[in-house]
Amino acid sequence: MGPLTGIRVLDLSRVVSGPFCSMLLGDLGAEIIKIEEPEHGDDSRAFGPPFSGGESAYFLSVNRNKRSCAVNLRDKDGVSIVQSLAERSDVLLDNFRPGTMERLGLDHRALRAANPKLISCSITGFGRTGPDAQRPGYDLIIQGESGIMDITGDPNGPPTKVGTSIADLLTGQFATQGIMAALLERARTGQGRHVDVSMLDSMASLLTFNAGIYFTTGNSPKRRGNTHATIAPYETFKASDGWLNIGVANDKFWQRFCGVIERPDLAGDPRYAKAVERVRLREELVPIVARIVASKPRRHWIAALSEAGVPYGDIRSVREVCEAEQLTSRGMLIEMTHPTAGVVKNIDSPIRFDDRNDDDHSPPPLLGEHTAQILEDLLGMSGEAVKSLAARGVVRCREAPHG
Repeated sequence: MGPLTGIRVLDLSRVVSGPFCSMLLGDLGAEIIKIEEPEHGDDSRAFGPPFSGGESAYFLSVNRNKRSCAVNLRDKDGVSIVQSLAERSDVLLDNFRPGTMERLGLDHRALRAANPKLISCSITGFGRTGPDAQRPGYDLIIQGESGIMDITGDPNGPPTKVGTSIADLLTGQFATQGIMAALLERARTGQGRHVDVSMLDSMASLLTFNAGIYFTTGNSPKRRGNTHATIAPYETFKASDGWLNIGVANDKFWQRFCGVIERPDLAGDPRYAKAVERVRLREELVPIVARIVASKPRRHWIAALSEAGVPYGDIRSVREVCEAEQLTSRGMLIEMTHPTAGVVKNIDSPIRFDDRNDDDHSPPPLLGEHTAQILEDLLGMSGEAVKSLAARGVVRCREAPHG
């Protein structure tokens, strides 16, 4: 049992940001009911290749620990089903454009009239207010609009996106944090809240010291490649047989690093003794370091840096990370048996309680796999009633209803 055991989340979201949020809540023990469009389901079911057993690797990566209930929200009876489920839920999550939930009659004010304890969370691209509120929010667009792409990549190259859907995933994490804070407050007040999380707001919050530089100087930071604006040497260096990261993050590490590269003259040079001076003189210092690092292979530097306690890191592929002993030994790679895809592997949530993670996970659901079970158990519908709804296209059932 996880800390959120007993909490029911009605998840109307799709693609990445919302599903990632609800998956994190499910990892913590919450019951997740995933509401999907009956014909095709969550958009990400079609994101591929690759596919496994008819399911996209994309969908399988962010939808564990959920039950799928396929309901047609374009039908008034489908909306009525969701309203009834919301009365029996603790949290409702959506990532529709602003105004959609109001048009459906599923907005937080309407639903809280029937269930005052309901916590609702809306994820949007640009927020529910402001001139850009109705713009569609996609990860690539938000990465550009938030300033992240302008400070990412080679200084002489084009703006570059982060290699994963960072805007979607970060927003999902903030939504999870907001929901859990609202649950904590509800325990004190007995009342639900509406949580509003914007992808643009979430990504802009990552600017931190970059925004601080602008606020302090009036100058907008530019792309620096793998260098750091306020620390040097703190970047990627090429050894004789490949690349590695070296992070000389303070004066103590600088002294140790000079020992590793066998340059006591640099350690004793007053021009480089302080961090602020190493940054100021980075254009002359970094080429010196780069030439030394290039003279020996990675394994030499990794061993020497490790022994000296200087921060370093290899540049690993996704394959290497997914097979890394550091992750496998900590139980970060999980396996689930899926009815069509076979064994599905995911990277687990990083949260540990009492030094343990929950190794009991259910596989991502098939479309409509649990519709009949949910309608019968939670809403008290008869098997015949569910069959009638399915025949009319209001719901889709993967399994046969009872009765």
